[in-house]
Formats: sequence, structure tokens, C-alpha cells
Amino acid sequence: MKDIATIIFRLTISCLLAGLVMGTAFVLTNKAKLHNAEEREHKVMLGLLGYSATKPAPEFLVLHPVHRYIVTSGETSAIGYLVPVKGANEAEYAFVEIGLDGAFQGQQPVKLAAEQAGEAGPRDAAIAAALGTGKALRYADQTIVVTENGKRRAYLLPGEFPGFKTFIGVILALDPAFTVLGLEIMEHEEDPGLGGEIVQGYFKNQFQGKTFAALKKLGVVKTPLPEEYRRVLEPGKNGEAISPEEIAKIQAQYQDKDIYALTGATISSRSVTNGVKAIANKFAYRLAILDRVLAEQHIAVPF
Repeated sequence: MKDIATIIFRLTISCLLAGLVMGTAFVLTNKAKLHNAEEREHKVMLGLLGYSATKPAPEFLVLHPVHRYIVTSGETSAIGYLVPVKGANEAEYAFVEIGLDGAFQGQQPVKLAAEQAGEAGPRDAAIAAALGTGKALRYADQTIVVTENGKRRAYLLPGEFPGFKTFIGVILALDPAFTVLGLEIMEHEEDPGLGGEIVQGYFKNQFQGKTFAALKKLGVVKTPLPEEYRRVLEPGKNGEAISPEEIAKIQAQYQDKDIYALTGATISSRSVTNGVKAIANKFAYRLAILDRVLAEQHIAVPF
């Protein structure tokens, strides 16, 4: 009996030690995974703005994250925005609540260090503490407002939408007039060789340069992609040199054209097109309301 108890004790200790090792390994690897994902996302965002390792972003270029929440109190819902505050003393952020009708409902200072704003746990806790009891929070999405010398230069919009199989994750870059600066496909599970081709430049780069007016009526056509257009969508792919003047000339010809569908993957092509349109339209609508409220309430933000 004593031997059985000893064996059970040793097995228990072994299991606890194994669990501790596995748990520690998971925490460390998961932390590294999240860090790598953040680094990749940041690199993609700078790439969409035209910067790279050979063309680094200037020091006066600043990315300002704005986090959007759904706030519920009983049966009432509102939209909440966590925004950085310019020249704040006690708090670096404000949580601005806006009703579904677009009316300002309230503003609360949020004590939150800049490095914690990107972490869901500390961010949610800080907002909840500022709001007090009686309100529930649900995270919605994030927008990055890019400024250059204090002036808005672009908007970076991470988002996702249904694809042919599962969801497609993207980052859409818009200029201040909501013209598309670029599109990057971050994750997808579309079929290789078919819908999976949405990651290729000859497809995703078709969105670049589309104005907001063109986006609103953008469709998908099944006709083959013109070869001259493919050349400028993937410049230098085959070692062919194309002058900037020629690229600009050909791009202008197709600027207001619909998206040429991928061969054998019309559904995936339409999914991306409709998804990009929805992201841009919803963002423009929400931004107009947020900007109006910030101006009316004299909430000073750095963008």
C-alpha cells in the first residue's frame, strides 16, 4: 500500500512538472508568435505606404491606432472609440461614446500607457475601469490613422470578410480621400492555384488607385486580364523594365474599370471585391461621424 502511494505521489509530481514545462513553453512560444505577427503586420503597413528596407519611413511619420468597441447598457447599444488625446496630462487616451444615431453620449479619460494600448487585456481593463459598472464592452476593430508632420496621410484598415471557404484577412490602405493606396492579403484558405491567387500582384494590385467613387460601383468581370495591364500590376516580374510614365499611362486606362476575375475563381474574386468595398464604405461613414463628434466636443487628437 505504501508503494502504491509513493508511485501515485511521484506520478502526480511528474505530471505537475510536465504541465509547468509545457505551460511555460506555450506562453513563451505564443508570445513570440504574437510578436512575429505584429512585426509582420507593421512591415506590411509600411509597405502599403510605399516604404521598405531600402526606403525607410521618415521619423515624422506616425501611426495612431483607434480602437472601436460596441458598448451595451441594458438594451441600449452605442459605439465607443478609444482615441489618443493630444497634450493630455493625467490620461493619454479618451473613450468617446457615440449613439447609433450619431449623437455624442459621453467621454471618459482612460489611464493607459501607450505600449499597453495594443494589448487587448490591459486595454479592455482600463476602459472598463473608466466606464464603471453597468456597461459591457465588446471589441469591434481597429483603424490606424497615419500622419505625416501632423497631417493625415493615410488610413490603414485591418479587416476580414467571408471567402469561398473561410474568412479572408486583409489590410486595406486608403488616402485621405479614400482612394486605395494598396491591398494586402494577410490570411486565407482559398484553393491553391484558383482562389489562392488572390495574393498575387496581378489580382490584388488591381484595387490600387481606385477612387472612392469607383469603389462604390466596382464589379467583377470574367474577361481575361489584358497583358499590358498585367505588366504594370507586376512590374519587373519577368525582368522587363517599364518606365514610370508607361506605368502611369496604362494604370490611368484601367483606373475606373472593374476587377478582372481570377480564372476559375470568380467567387473568390467577388468576395475580395465586395469585402474591400464594404470595409471602405463602412469606414468612411464611421469616420465622418467620429470626426464631427471630436470637433463638436473639442476633443484634441493628434490626427
